Amino acid sequence: MNGAALRHAAERWLVAGRAAMQVQVLAARGSVPRDAGTHMLVAADDVAGTIGGGQLELQAIAAARRRLAVGECEPRDDAIALGPSLGQCCGGALTLRSERLTRPALAAWPAVEPRFVLQLYGAGHVGRAIVRLLEGIDCRVQWIDEREGEFPSAPSAPHIERVCVEPVEAEVGAAPAGANYLVLTHSHDLDLRITEAILERGDFGYLGLIGSKTKRARFTHRFEARGIAADTLSRITCPIGIAGIEGKEPEVIAVAVVAQLLQRAARQKEMPR
Repeated sequence: MNGAALRHAAERWLVAGRAAMQVQVLAARGSVPRDAGTHMLVAADDVAGTIGGGQLELQAIAAARRRLAVGECEPRDDAIALGPSLGQCCGGALTLRSERLTRPALAAWPAVEPRFVLQLYGAGHVGRAIVRLLEGIDCRVQWIDEREGEFPSAPSAPHIERVCVEPVEAEVGAAPAGANYLVLTHSHDLDLRITEAILERGDFGYLGLIGSKTKRARFTHRFEARGIAADTLSRITCPIGIAGIEGKEPEVIAVAVVAQLLQRAARQKEMPR
């Protein structure tokens, strides 16, 4: 469960009047399963989110339920060394804070920063497989297709916005500077129009175009004829997905593509500002 989904779960539990504790990784040092700021919700009969699993999480859940059962509400901080006290091989240390889930406590949670912003064009098999993976990742996505009926009947997660519009390439201008784009529609002509609009903006972070090396060569030739600079064209990623993952099933392609987006987001985070 990603940060946004956990926050929504906390909201639902509060609205329902469900008694729960929140467990937070308050501080972390060394090798630990989750970083500072990670939250988990614990009710008498349910758990939402994770602070990393293993004995750390099992003991934290048990402790939270004991406090919940006797009505303890005040924050409590516990310093834990993972190796000696829990037998986990991470070897780091962290501080866990547990307290009653309340509206003021939830309001104090830090805002969830998306790992990346993405415009995804195409609600076909590959697009749907990619979105299924992105449902569990903290990101912000506009999922765009001109065919309303191609979107799944089940609603998407709150951070996945569905946009049915025509012409779809007009949505390129709505993305923020540095946004990522994936172009994988049902039509090569539509792919061409969308990709050209992105290239003309020029301020994209990542531009992934589904297809083969042959498709890339054909598109590049057309864009060159339309005066798009070579250094801009060199930034097109086609074929999409990290190298070394074989298979053309939509689910396999989706794994390779989402991994590529996460790799790029990590590199951007490491770059000096």
